[in-house]
Amino acid sequence: MAEANILQTQDAPGEFVLYDASMTRVFIADGLPEERSALRLVLLDLHLEAIGEAADWTTTLAQAPSLRPDMLLIDWTMLPNGTQSAALALLRETCPGALVIVLISHLDARQQAALSSGADTFISKGETPERVSERLRSVAAGIRPA
Repeated sequence: MAEANILQTQDAPGEFVLYDASMTRVFIADGLPEERSALRLVLLDLHLEAIGEAADWTTTLAQAPSLRPDMLLIDWTMLPNGTQSAALALLRETCPGALVIVLISHLDARQQAALSSGADTFISKGETPERVSERLRSVAAGIRPA
């Protein structure tokens, strides 16, 4: 079992965190650096691995597929306006098997739009950190290897 653990460099130079090799791999796409930072902390707390992040849609499409994420956290506002369904379909095509979780700032018609556009679930950006953790834990539990 000790062989399954490897050291991975984190944000702070010289800081290391022990990750388990079976950790769920998550790509974060959000235009706000403070949102990405908060999500990284939540993922770390859940023992999920943030394998990459992007601040815009173009970078997301360029980087996420090569990293082979198990889960993608995508801010709804990053999706190209008016073509959200097509954008999520393209993301699913380039990242097959990854769960797509859409982050929404305001719960209204966007919730239904995110789900009908092809997201697996959504998480409101206004949720408490505990609720975000609960939602991510629930989704991650469904994709962890046995």
